[in-house]
Amino acid sequence: MAITSKTLPYQILAGLALGIVAGALVREHAQPETARWLSDNIAAPIGNIFLAIMFMTIIPLILSALALGIAGLGDLRKVGILGLKVLGFTFLLSGIAVMLGIGMVNLLQPGKSMDPAAREILSVEAEQKREARDKNIANAEKAKTWAETISQTVPRNPVEAMANLFDPNPNYKGGGIISFLVFVVFLGVAITTIPAEKAKPLVNLLESIQEVSMAVIGFAMILAPLGVAALVFQTTSAIGFGIFTALGLYVLTVVASLLIHMLVVYSLALLLIARRSPIEFYVAIQEAIITAFSTSSSNATLPTSLKVAREKLGLPDSTGAFVLTVGATANQNGTALFEGVTVLFLAQFYNIDLTLGQQLTVVLMSIVAGIGTAGVPGGSLPLIVILLKQVGIPPTGIGIVLGVDRLLDMCRTTVNVVGDLVLATLVSPRKDESRVFDR
Repeated sequence: MAITSKTLPYQILAGLALGIVAGALVREHAQPETARWLSDNIAAPIGNIFLAIMFMTIIPLILSALALGIAGLGDLRKVGILGLKVLGFTFLLSGIAVMLGIGMVNLLQPGKSMDPAAREILSVEAEQKREARDKNIANAEKAKTWAETISQTVPRNPVEAMANLFDPNPNYKGGGIISFLVFVVFLGVAITTIPAEKAKPLVNLLESIQEVSMAVIGFAMILAPLGVAALVFQTTSAIGFGIFTALGLYVLTVVASLLIHMLVVYSLALLLIARRSPIEFYVAIQEAIITAFSTSSSNATLPTSLKVAREKLGLPDSTGAFVLTVGATANQNGTALFEGVTVLFLAQFYNIDLTLGQQLTVVLMSIVAGIGTAGVPGGSLPLIVILLKQVGIPPTGIGIVLGVDRLLDMCRTTVNVVGDLVLATLVSPRKDESRVFDR
């Protein structure tokens, strides 16, 4: 049941291909009722069980890995320096991502070059997805103010924060995953301030929790090829490829921008700052890439990212765990890029010309929104609604892109996860040169 099998990434990739092909065939040749039954009664249970096992390990992993990572740094000044490095690189890479995306939108003009027939198709699609559209608008209306967000950063009840980590109770007024991360940071810092002999029992317990969590991930990885196939089947059997006729240039703009950011910007950062080979880096992290693409969740991919950082990249547990656990929520370059592209696309769709100042507002707000986006499927949509309202674009326009959001969510989550691993590599020395990029 080891999760270090060299064939696992290829097994997962085969499951991904199987899900795409099977979903497309069912979409094209089966009755809609049959396709929906297969998705709801066969694929959904398998995919949901796989995701549930992955999510099940996240709280114990964050608790153990982040606390041990901070404790392993030893000196509080190192924690502060590492935090500043992470924050600086996060804003730099997110800023580049958003400006790249907005530049591509202005170059390709996906919203203005659309023919009337395509606009009609999109209007019908948006109306059919009214319930999902209105839900995202309602979630945007509930968005907290900056004052509320800051004041709720420190949790009054860490257990309540854990209980509301991914599926918050409507009555919950806390800070969710951010406040839980703050609690774990406090725990790790506190460990460094007490005598080693007194801290040792807790450190041993956290190490045991971490190892057990990794073992549970091993169980999940056995199911991964089938789980990935089921998740992707749900997507392709539901949306098919017809919607891309109308939204093809928009999808192309988003995907091309994400690819340029991942393959060019990240590669330059690895070469110039970390002095690492991008090719070897991408080969080493392929398991995390495939998991991110299939689950559309940075949080669900976190266990795999931690395993890849330790076993394939040879990153120290202290810095790797710190950066990856925080980065799963805060370092979301792909999401920031997607939000910027989508806002400008919808502005073009509605023939609203945004001034340079308004576009700069979109850039800044997309960077900040990317940092605050939940690392779960569809987590960025309510924040896009907020951006739309900020620059005078009808928020109901979110319904236009809902038909392709799942696919784009898979793509931007992949960039988010790769960005986390790049960031961890940029701020970490190699733990063991002999194990780095061991294939």
